[in-house]
Amino acid sequence: MALVLVSVMLALTLGVHAQDAGVAGPTAPVVECNEQQPQEFLVRSSFAGRGRFTPEQVRQRRETHERAIRYRTEQYGRFAPFGRAEWNARAPSTFAKNVRFFGLRVRLNEKIIPALSCAEREILRSCGAFPYTPQRLSGLRDRNTYRGGEVSNHVFGIALDIDPLRNTCCGCVPPWNDAPACHREGATVFERMEMPECWVHAFEKYGWYWLGHDQLMDTMHFEFLGDPARIVR
Repeated sequence: MALVLVSVMLALTLGVHAQDAGVAGPTAPVVECNEQQPQEFLVRSSFAGRGRFTPEQVRQRRETHERAIRYRTEQYGRFAPFGRAEWNARAPSTFAKNVRFFGLRVRLNEKIIPALSCAEREILRSCGAFPYTPQRLSGLRDRNTYRGGEVSNHVFGIALDIDPLRNTCCGCVPPWNDAPACHREGATVFERMEMPECWVHAFEKYGWYWLGHDQLMDTMHFEFLGDPARIVR
């Protein structure tokens, strides 16, 4: 299965970059990307965030969080101390691979690399009227940056940050929420970042969730919450 995923990823990536470079390359198989929505129980607002909840809602959200941790552990590896070894004894880092996105290298879980290639191909196809050149990426991390029992998708290798200094997180702690963009009166969340809105929609077609929609307003952050088995046909 891993070899199939890597082959698909290479086919997608080679096809995009050979065309972008304007050079003849090896004939890659025609691979079609499946459009899909994020799985609701994996979306952060289903189990985390501020709000007034009844005891029953608190219980349901706790169960959803536990389900999300189990799913991510089974699919992408166990980040100790979260999850159980019987769900997956291997760490997410053992499934990590280096990949290039718009020429920049980033390390992600191998299962979701084809979904990144699908998003890149869609950006090249539909966002030409909104030029943007990323300068910095962040993927897999070995440290959890969330508190209160929540687990960042970065530790599973399924989250991607694009240009943290240009696309800030207005609901986070300083220095992110000190950015001038966070204090623009009447600005939409899309106006609080430099990345084009078109990029967000391109990612969202293929199972990625943009954390700009969350209370955090984390505009740099995309996470793959779709079904990794349905990325390509």
